[in-house]
Amino acid sequence: MPFQPFSDEHIGALVLGGLAVAVLLAAGKRGGNSRLLACGLLAFVNLMAFPLNQAAWMTLGRTLPLDNILPLHLCDIAAMTAGFALLTKRPALCALTYFWGLAATLQALLTPALGLGFPSWPFITFFIQHFAIVAAALYLPIVDGWRPQQPLWSDPLRVYGWSVAYLAFALGVNTLLGTNFGFASRPPANPSLIDHLGPWPWYLFSLQAIAVALFLLLALPLCRNRSGAFKAP
Repeated sequence: MPFQPFSDEHIGALVLGGLAVAVLLAAGKRGGNSRLLACGLLAFVNLMAFPLNQAAWMTLGRTLPLDNILPLHLCDIAAMTAGFALLTKRPALCALTYFWGLAATLQALLTPALGLGFPSWPFITFFIQHFAIVAAALYLPIVDGWRPQQPLWSDPLRVYGWSVAYLAFALGVNTLLGTNFGFASRPPANPSLIDHLGPWPWYLFSLQAIAVALFLLLALPLCRNRSGAFKAP
């Protein structure tokens, strides 16, 4: 069954995913063993997201394109980054997780580049992966007390620089392999924000401007009451 944006299945996945994120954040805020369990579970799901997606696609018995074999989509990299951010608390990884998770992955949840609908396994693992990234992006500031470095624009611009580097890398890989990582070479088949940003390559420049604006806006809620350090588990 093909995926239909904003169908009952899509809305149901968004609601269930949102509830799961809320439960994990509440468990983390309780502290003690609940916090350790929530953090460990989130890290595990993020680090295992790509293998789970691979296993899900293999259940269909199809020959997978390189886009599905190589973990080079931005959300694949964001999931691995989130897993290590939760385990190590390294500020650079936390910044990437926060800004990529809330600026890019949320958009992917609203307009998924997904061909198969419920109850296929790729549908299920897609939403597990993307909600795990969003949960990690919220867990780091809400539970762990992570805050962007000062001045306010420092981390947003640093993450933007990594985003541009990823885009250049994706374009190079796409040129060599005929893939479409990061949707850097053509828009996704499903309706998305990219459809309203002009033809290729001009939509790439529009996306960069939107990314800078979103990163700066996402830093604003965290600029007050900056703790400067992580809370002890």
